[in-house]
Amino acid sequence: MTGVIPMTARRPSPRRPSNSQLLTRVRDRSPGLAAGLLGGAVAAGLGLGALTVLVMVLWISSPYPDSGPGGALHVVAALWLLAHGVELVRADTLSGVPAPVGVTPMLLSVLPVWLVHRAARDAVDADEDGVAPPVGARTAWAGVVLGYLTVGAGTALYAAGGPLRPSWAWTVLGLPTVVALSAGTGVWTAYGRPRGPVDRLLRLLPGETRRVLLGPREREKFLVAVRAAGAAVSVCVGGGAGLVAASSVWHGDLAREAFLQLTEGWSGRCAVLLLCVTLVPNAAVWGAAYALGPGFALGTGHGVGPWVSDPAPMLPPFPLLAAVPDAGAGTPWNWAAGVVPLAAGVTMGWFVGRGGMRWSVRRTAVIAGLAATVCATALAVAAGMAGGPLGVGVLARFGPVWWQVGGAALAWGVGVAVPVAVVVRVCGGWVTRWRTAAATKAVTRAAAKAAEEASRALSLAQARATASRTPEVSRTTASRTAEAPRTTAQKATAQKAAAQKAAAQKTAPPKTAPPKTAPPKTAPPKAAATKATEPAKATSAKPPAPAEPLAPAKPPKTPVVAPRAGVTLRKKTATPVTPEAAAAPPSPRTPSKAPESEAYDLLPADEPVEDVWRDEALRARWDALRDELRNRTPEPDAPTDAGPEPSAAQAGPEPAPPAPEDGGTSGTP
Repeated sequence: MTGVIPMTARRPSPRRPSNSQLLTRVRDRSPGLAAGLLGGAVAAGLGLGALTVLVMVLWISSPYPDSGPGGALHVVAALWLLAHGVELVRADTLSGVPAPVGVTPMLLSVLPVWLVHRAARDAVDADEDGVAPPVGARTAWAGVVLGYLTVGAGTALYAAGGPLRPSWAWTVLGLPTVVALSAGTGVWTAYGRPRGPVDRLLRLLPGETRRVLLGPREREKFLVAVRAAGAAVSVCVGGGAGLVAASSVWHGDLAREAFLQLTEGWSGRCAVLLLCVTLVPNAAVWGAAYALGPGFALGTGHGVGPWVSDPAPMLPPFPLLAAVPDAGAGTPWNWAAGVVPLAAGVTMGWFVGRGGMRWSVRRTAVIAGLAATVCATALAVAAGMAGGPLGVGVLARFGPVWWQVGGAALAWGVGVAVPVAVVVRVCGGWVTRWRTAAATKAVTRAAAKAAEEASRALSLAQARATASRTPEVSRTTASRTAEAPRTTAQKATAQKAAAQKAAAQKTAPPKTAPPKTAPPKTAPPKAAATKATEPAKATSAKPPAPAEPLAPAKPPKTPVVAPRAGVTLRKKTATPVTPEAAAAPPSPRTPSKAPESEAYDLLPADEPVEDVWRDEALRARWDALRDELRNRTPEPDAPTDAGPEPSAAQAGPEPAPPAPEDGGTSGTP
């Protein structure tokens, strides 16, 4: 039973991590958290440093500063908090009642928001070399927010001792909200803008709205609505800025007087100019609110709109306030401001209609209404940020009212954007079908034209090919026609020569070939004595010549060719001729061979010759060898009628035939 494994063995219970493991985890996470804390603190310090430089330059350049460097630094801290949306309280007033200052310069808020966003994005990728893994989203976000708020808390405590003190309620609510949102967008951007966090935020909405926004096919529609709303907001705010610029030019004299009344020194005028520049986005939102209809408030109970203008009578001189329309009822010029929201609604409807070509008309109208809602929400938030109190009493309300601006934007969107979207959707369908039909016709025409051009080009190529071949055919036919008589004449001449040769061979008597020259031989002594004593007898005793056999047919001449590469010439060994063979008459069947002829045959060479024809000496040697071989080898069927036979004196004495073996005596006939 020792080999049996108990199946009921208890599993080890999970242990809680020890202190060393907790320290290891904290140490592993601490670099990311520390980097986030440092990044947040640095971002806050950069914002404070930029404002410090600007304020200190203005303070130094001022001829009569109201306070020392400490007062300037308190102003820097107050402006830094105001840029985050924190409401300030001015305690030193003539009435002794603290006066709130809640109008936040929107352009000034861009600097801290961008710094926090950049710090959170960089905190995620703390290691630029890519060795360490990216920091967790929560760790990076928490580190940046805590580091930034730590510096913000110290700044708020320092600003509390200055002339512009921060409101603690706004400090606790506004500052963390701005920092948290900016850091969250930075981390989200660093992770590639995933959809998970956005979906989790949208799940907080009611069920019907959540189903519309989070459906599998609804996400695309929601994005179309967001793009259309963004375009409408841009048109609306841009139109408001244009209205402010036009009104400022119209009231240029009042603006110049207000600018000169505020301060006399160049440093003060530069400060006023910078303040006007930072308030330009606020003025653009005010102009958009004016164009939408509700307008904006210039004091409690005093509103300015296109229908009526009733500003407060005792307004402080300021160049931007000089652009406010004159008091009284609106004129057609004031009513013309309605072109701005009309253009925004048309733009929104166009975007929705172009993006909803595949949707039904009803769904297109619903998406246009959703875009109008998003646009109204964005403008309401902007109106709330652009306004605020500048004091107590009459100055307690300055700027547009957010809920009025939001309602007017929604009404314009639904009244203009929805019909435009539907019209664009319907007309776009017609235009699409018309364009499709036109494109189909154009493609068909182009295809037919291309086919016609291809057929024409093919026909032209065939014609050119036929024309190019016609001269060659005519030249070939002409050459053949010219050569035909010549060939016929040559054939007739050859046939006539063959007939004449055949007739000559039939009529000519048969002749034997001349005897071949034999080497001289020494006669025996007995035959020589007989020949010397009895010449006449030897002559009369000569036997009659036998009948000459018919000459054999002339064998074809074998052409002498040059040796091929890798072939050498080897001389044949001549067979010695015996006296009996020399005395014997030639056989009619066996053709006679040339005695002592130096014939050569071709044998493989030991070493192949690369190229014998390139060497002129070898070529000349081969030609000489070929000529010598031809000269030494007689023709076996040489004609006898080539010329007159040589005489006896020219031919010389005829050698005597060898004596017979019986002593050379023979009987006479």
